[in-house]
Amino acid sequence: MNKSDSERIAGILSHFDYVETDNEKEADLLIINTCSIRQLSADKAYSHLGVWGKWKKTRPELKIGICGCVAQQDKNKIRQRAPYVDLIFGTHNIYELPSLIKRVENDEKVCAITNKPVVCDQNDFEIKRKNSVNAWIPIIEGCNNFCTYCVVPFTRGRERSRKLEEIVTEAKKIVSEGFKEITLLGQNVDSYGKDLNDGKTTLANLLRALNKIEGEFRIRFVTSYPSDITDDLIDAVEECDKVCKYFHIPMQSGNSHILEEMNRHYTKSQYYEIVSKIRNRFPDVAITSDFIAGFPGETEEEFQDTLNAIDELELDYSNTAAYSPRVFTKAGKMVDKFLSEEVKYERLDRLNEKNREVCLKSNEKFVGRTLNVLVESKTEKDGKIILNSRADNNKIVHFEDETKDVGDFLDVKITRAQTWCLYGEPVK
Repeated sequence: MNKSDSERIAGILSHFDYVETDNEKEADLLIINTCSIRQLSADKAYSHLGVWGKWKKTRPELKIGICGCVAQQDKNKIRQRAPYVDLIFGTHNIYELPSLIKRVENDEKVCAITNKPVVCDQNDFEIKRKNSVNAWIPIIEGCNNFCTYCVVPFTRGRERSRKLEEIVTEAKKIVSEGFKEITLLGQNVDSYGKDLNDGKTTLANLLRALNKIEGEFRIRFVTSYPSDITDDLIDAVEECDKVCKYFHIPMQSGNSHILEEMNRHYTKSQYYEIVSKIRNRFPDVAITSDFIAGFPGETEEEFQDTLNAIDELELDYSNTAAYSPRVFTKAGKMVDKFLSEEVKYERLDRLNEKNREVCLKSNEKFVGRTLNVLVESKTEKDGKIILNSRADNNKIVHFEDETKDVGDFLDVKITRAQTWCLYGEPVK
């Protein structure tokens, strides 16, 4: 979502004669778009600001901005830590940027943080998409679930869906520009349309509408909330030939008591039922997840349930992290239950090792099989052209070929598996 926001910010700035540069030190305007899902992300953002602040001492005309979730939650702290910052704007203020930039160019210090989105016609601005193959489309922003560890409802706000027709129009433009894969984005993508209350706007129906667009391209969607995956959504994935057979479904913990403490609205057994239902429908589906190690009060036995769940569910890959206390959240106030950093990171090490095991096991199942892939990039190694591609089920596949190019679809027979990727050869 942040990368998609950055593409929109770059598009807005292009209307004011700003051109992107690869050399930060040559820039007239520096903006860092931030994430606050974990403390490490916020620390990196402040580190960048510190470096830029030193540059500004010798180049006082340099304009510095910060936006995104750290800006949304830390607006007062930013002024204290980095008084040289010229522009602070939140997640709701991206489309206010034209007026904000004019004020900054007039040497005004600007802070624009609101709790409600600034509304405008998004078609008024182009989007500077970074990738020539994959394009992101935000379809819903915010979250209503208030998981006790998560800051998203406080930085992104409550769920807000875009109109289906508006999304289809953007998708048609993307396809006409030659993009081969569209990823629908949402902090809780399965909730798409609920806030519109029309009974027709759902993720399933959006997939059906996008599938009707002419052209050769694929559709993905992330991130799914387990209990919001409906039978109709699974039906739509099966019906639509352009929709990838891939689900990213964060579980966060394999223990029902911890899930309750996290305010996740499902139990361990309910998650198992959802995964079983999907696997029974799509034999080659890839299901990935997210897990937190060391949630406040988590016992060793409860953590073992997470390791066991990853095995039992035969997950293809998981994003992992040690618990990071976030401001505003309920878990962030459970100070008396906090685990030591040593315990959290020791568990994270074991979680990562389990992740490596199941990833390799998952990849090995495809050796000898043929997968349809989309070439995303190519590199040269030892005088050979190596194509880097992605299969329908999100598996990364590398192979050698001098006849194919970025954006091509083709079948590749898998010859070798490693932990994070597959290797193969084109089917002649």
